[in-house]
Amino acid sequence: MSVDQAQQTESSGEEEAVTTLAASVKTYAVAPGVRLNVRSGPGTSYNITRALPEGTRVPIFCQTSGTTVAGYYGTSKIWDNIDNGEYVSDAYVHTGSDGYVADRCA
Repeated sequence: MSVDQAQQTESSGEEEAVTTLAASVKTYAVAPGVRLNVRSGPGTSYNITRALPEGTRVPIFCQTSGTTVAGYYGTSKIWDNIDNGEYVSDAYVHTGSDGYVADRCA
């Protein structure tokens, strides 16, 4: 889920042109001084799968509603999907917004 890459190949005789397009993934800073718990679902009742070290930046692939959490950046019920089956509370991620900044998870 990190970078999508597409290749387009054009052939004319002996010449071949290859174009590579790479989409960059935007990342967001986790609150300073925080070791953030990563959970298997969007809420505090889900298992902790790991903890992110201080100073981590995370991608947000989609967001969904879950347990309300009071954190460094306020109180939020938004949970950020940072990898397949991994969620963190948006209350600890500096997105610059109190609302959704990514598509809703399906």
